[in-house]
Amino acid sequence: MSRIYLDHAATTPLRPEAREAMLRGFSMWANPSSPHAEGRRARAALEEARERVKVALGWDGEVIFTSGASEALAIGLGRAKADRRIVSAVEHEAVFRAAPDAEVLPVRDGLPDVELAENLLNSGGRAVLAVQHINSETGTILLPHADNPVVEVARKHGALFLADCSQSAGKTPLPDADMVVVSAHKLGGPVGVGALLVRDFAILEPVGGHERGYRAGTENLPGVLGFVEALQAGDIDSWGTTFEQRFDFGNRLFGGGEVLSPGAMSSHIFAIAHETLSSAALLIRLDAMGFAVSAGSACSSGTLKRSRALEAFGIGEDVARRTIRVSLGWNTSPAELGRFAEAWASLGREKAA
Repeated sequence: MSRIYLDHAATTPLRPEAREAMLRGFSMWANPSSPHAEGRRARAALEEARERVKVALGWDGEVIFTSGASEALAIGLGRAKADRRIVSAVEHEAVFRAAPDAEVLPVRDGLPDVELAENLLNSGGRAVLAVQHINSETGTILLPHADNPVVEVARKHGALFLADCSQSAGKTPLPDADMVVVSAHKLGGPVGVGALLVRDFAILEPVGGHERGYRAGTENLPGVLGFVEALQAGDIDSWGTTFEQRFDFGNRLFGGGEVLSPGAMSSHIFAIAHETLSSAALLIRLDAMGFAVSAGSACSSGTLKRSRALEAFGIGEDVARRTIRVSLGWNTSPAELGRFAEAWASLGREKAA
C-alpha cells in the first residue's frame, strides 16, 4: 500500500504546472540583469511573473523575489526603517533568528495580546510588529479576516506591520499589512523561492544589487516561474473548497486523542495530542504504518527542545510531548484521510510502554 504524506506545512509536492513552468524557465538561462537580448528576454519573463504574483495574491504594492520565507523575514525585519522589533511569542524560529533582540508579544486565547501590544508600542521609537497569519504548528489563525485589532493598534502608533503568510498565502486572502512574507514550497511551488511583498519600497533600506536594489543575488527565474504557476493553478477558491470538502478535523475526534485548538483554526494544519504515547513514539509508529507527519515545524521537530509555540499558546508540557502535527496539501485525498483516521484510532487503543 502506498505511503501517505501529511506533512505539507513543512513542504508540499510540486504542482505539475509549476514543474512545466520551471522547465521553460531553464531555457532562459541568461541573467535578468544583463543588457543583451538574452538578458532582456529573461528580464521580461521575470517582470511578467512579478505582475502575475500581484494579481494572484491581490497585492497592489511591490514584490521582492527571495530565496524563501527566511530571507524575506530577514529583509523585512532587518532592513525596515524602524527603531525596534516586536514579534508574537508563537512566531516561526526564522523570525527569532532574523530579529534576535526583538521584544516578544504574548498571545491570549489564540490571538496577539492587544493590550500588551498597545503598551509595547507606547514605549517609544517606531516599531516593526510581526505576527504570523496562520501558526505552522497548530493551525491557529492569529489574524482573522473580519477583525484585526492588533493591526489597528499598529496603525494607531505608526508602526510597520509584517505578516508572515508562509502557511496561508495562496490559500486564503492576505491580511492587511505593510509587508507580507510568502513561501513558494508551501503552496505547490518549488523549494528555494519566495517573496517579500512590500507596500512601499520607502519603508526599507536598500542594499544595492538586484530586485530594485533591495536584495543581493541573481534572481532564480525558473523558481519564480514555478512559484507563480503554482499560485495560479491553486487559486484561493480551489484551496478553501477542497479543504472543507476533504476533512473537518475540528469536528472529528479520533480514539485516543484530541485536536488542540488554541483559538480559531485553519482547515489544513492540526495539532493532535495522544492520550499516552509520546510524539517520538507516534512518529515512529505512524511512519512504520506508512504516514509522514511531524512533531512541529521542520526546523525544530528533530530536536528534544520543547516547542516554543505550544508553550506560548498555553499548552502544558505533558500534552505538548504527546502532540504531533498533521497538515494537508493540494493533493491530499479523502481516502488518504480516511486511512489516517483508521490508523490513529488503532493507536488510540495502545498504552504507553
